Amino acid sequence: MIFNKEGSTTIITQEKTTIVEFVKGIEKKQDTLKNDNIIVNLFSLKEISVDDLNEFLMISNRHKAARRSFVIVTDKISFDEVLDEITVVPTLQEAYDLVEMEEIERDLDF
Repeated sequence: MIFNKEGSTTIITQEKTTIVEFVKGIEKKQDTLKNDNIIVNLFSLKEISVDDLNEFLMISNRHKAARRSFVIVTDKISFDEVLDEITVVPTLQEAYDLVEMEEIERDLDF
């Protein structure tokens, strides 16, 4: 797992572990990441399923409840295929844009 912090956003890149182990690794770091927006980059994965993305549901819900963004980046699954509580975008640029828009909405109390 690679952590790259840019301002108030942390990009977490998946390397060579299973999704379940990856999620457990993020959960272990949740206390240190609780004040950051999180972008999970899954581009290194050759195959990914909707069930794999659903593994992130609890982390996503906790993070969003704390008024922080949680975005998964993959072009293997469309956002239409996943639960509404999980935010999926196909590119890192879209993830950055989405985090920025959500920050503006939070600042304006939307």
